[in-house]
Amino acid sequence: MLALRADLLDFSAVPAWGDTGLHGVRWRPDHWLVVGDDGRIADVRPGAEGPPEGARAEDHRGRLLLPGFVDTHVHMPQLDVIASFGAELLDWLERYTFPSERAYADPGVSARGAARFLDALLAHGTTAAVVFPTVHRASAEALFAAAAERGMRIVAGKVLMDRHAPDGLRDDVAQAERDCIDLIDRWHGRGRAAYAVTVRFAPTSTPAQLAMAGALCRADPTLYMQTHVAENREEVRWVSALFPDARSYLDVYAGAGLLHARSVLAHGIWLDDLDRAALREAGAQVAFCPSSNLFLGSGLFDWPGTAAAGAKVTVASDVGGGTSLSMLRTLAEGYKVQALGGRRLTAWVALHAATRGAAEALGLGHEIGRLEPGAMADLCLWDWAVGTVDAHRLSVARDLHERCFAWMTLADERHLAATWVAGRERHRRAAAPAGLAGAAA
Repeated sequence: MLALRADLLDFSAVPAWGDTGLHGVRWRPDHWLVVGDDGRIADVRPGAEGPPEGARAEDHRGRLLLPGFVDTHVHMPQLDVIASFGAELLDWLERYTFPSERAYADPGVSARGAARFLDALLAHGTTAAVVFPTVHRASAEALFAAAAERGMRIVAGKVLMDRHAPDGLRDDVAQAERDCIDLIDRWHGRGRAAYAVTVRFAPTSTPAQLAMAGALCRADPTLYMQTHVAENREEVRWVSALFPDARSYLDVYAGAGLLHARSVLAHGIWLDDLDRAALREAGAQVAFCPSSNLFLGSGLFDWPGTAAAGAKVTVASDVGGGTSLSMLRTLAEGYKVQALGGRRLTAWVALHAATRGAAEALGLGHEIGRLEPGAMADLCLWDWAVGTVDAHRLSVARDLHERCFAWMTLADERHLAATWVAGRERHRRAAAPAGLAGAAA
């Protein structure tokens, strides 16, 4: 049994857009979080009560304990191309991404890449993710195997691409279907793995492949589906030319049976009101990727407008179009994207979307995203400050929201002290910054 003493922050309800009060915010300073031998949270109690007898106790007073972050859209092989210069989406894929992904046909490359990628997620406080490997079955196998070794909750699937991709990155409908079925049988629902039918994006799949993907979803409604939609205006024009009978980019997926309650659609910048209504009716979610959208110059996503239409919104790093695996850096970029549209993203809406909100959108709210007995002990422990600037800023914060917003904006992976997955420590920083761990307490 493990007992962690810290300031606990999570959410009991959905915070309202623009509200800096404490509605839905569960703030429990100086509490023990007790983890049972089964890897689940067993108890939460005030610090003064002391840990349970026999527990291995760690006193982290002055630090912040959150549920592990959930990244709803990220590419395993794209650590190779993160921070690549000078391209918009379609050129970026051709120039950087596709050449890099070819190497993952090699099982050894995939195994090393999967281990590197998942360890990097953990070192940024992310304990669960919806992940694109590559078109190669070996890459999906390696990702699932590495996640199982670490006990992580991973949603992933072999990428589908049978056209408009270079040699070494195309499959065909029949072989892709066999690979998907084999991977589903091997991994879906085993441990903490879940399979996602993974369409790269509409231009790289023929109508026949899209129909096959939709048939897989209809055959098993517990499967997820992940893809990209309406990220870039040139991409939207290309989809319109390729699928002239579809009303919109999103309608291509709806027509193929790929729009449902377990669909995760990255970006969604250039959707219209009818698209948002379709998302609401299907129960699907948009994964907002602010760092990537800014870096590739794709556009500014309207989060409150999408949410007001009833569509679910979560947050994602989208590495390697995104420039960091840190969900804190991603949320800070999200604030800037919304501010450019005249909208102000609170710390509460942002942090909820990256924890409990993402978990619930994925149908995993019973398992992750909250600090309650019965939930898996997927946890991340943070220093409030690691330098003079953020320590001073937090020391003059006037209320909890101001303090958390400043922390969210100024913090990054250097502030992460430790990460646990199912109660097992999977990352610990070598040494805390001297004298600053509790500077804002």
